Amino acid sequence: QVQLVESGGGLVQAGGSLRLSCAASGSIFSGSAMGWYRQAPGKQRELVAAITRDSITNYADSVKGRFTISRDNAKNTVYLQMNSLKPEDTAVYYCNANYPPPYALGSDLSSWGQGTQVTVSS
Repeated sequence: QVQLVESGGGLVQAGGSLRLSCAASGSIFSGSAMGWYRQAPGKQRELVAAITRDSITNYADSVKGRFTISRDNAKNTVYLQMNSLKPEDTAVYYCNANYPPPYALGSDLSSWGQGTQVTVSS
């Protein structure tokens, strides 16, 4: 599996911004789809945003227009820019890669980071 290391979480007031980063080890990054998931206490893990190896993106309805996912293949890094944060965005955010094959994004058997806490105060 590829190693994924997230950074950039923290505490922010409602309306503020944060940028999460996920650095991937190995040479498979450029060929992998990447995603950001989040899990709030007592809730199931949910997809926040995903980006294909060709940089096609999709977003959860709850974050459209506020969050932007991007990738830098030269740096083996995927980003999640989060603007206009709301208290309901509070969760642990996880980076995910669809590696190794055949495991898709979101699969428990794909590659996951350790998670980074995002807390939005009202």
